[in-house]
Amino acid sequence: MNQKKVVRVRDVMVDAYVMIDGIATVKEGIRLAREHAVKALVVSKRHDDDEYGIVLMNDIAKKVLAWNRSIERTNIYEIMTKPALSVAPDMKVKYCARLFERFGVSRAPVIEDGKIIGIVSYNNIVLKGMALED
Repeated sequence: MNQKKVVRVRDVMVDAYVMIDGIATVKEGIRLAREHAVKALVVSKRHDDDEYGIVLMNDIAKKVLAWNRSIERTNIYEIMTKPALSVAPDMKVKYCARLFERFGVSRAPVIEDGKIIGIVSYNNIVLKGMALED
C-alpha cells in the first residue's frame, strides 16, 4: 500500500515573522519588512482580549500608494486586516489552502496556545507542502 505522508501547516510554515504595533507608521512598517525580508507584518494585540492583525505589502500598495497617502502620516492600524485569519499548526495543508481560497487571503499567522509561532502562505504550501507529498 502506498500511504501518503500527511503534511500539516507546521511542516511548511516559516517561523520568521515580524510584529509591529498598530500605532506605528506605514514608513516604519516598510522599513521593518525590508530589514527582515518579509512580505507581511503581524500587528500585535493591545491586550489579552484583543486579536492579532496583519498587513501585507499589497495592502500598503492598495491602501496607501494607490490613494496617494503619506507613509509618514498613515498608521498601520488604518490599513491592517483585523482580526487576521489564523490557522492551527496541526491543520492539513490542503484544508489551509481551501480556507485561504474561501476567504481570499494568501497568508496567515499560525497560532498555538494563543501565541503566534509562524506564518504560512500559499507559497509555503506549494513549494514545501506539495513536494513533501511526493
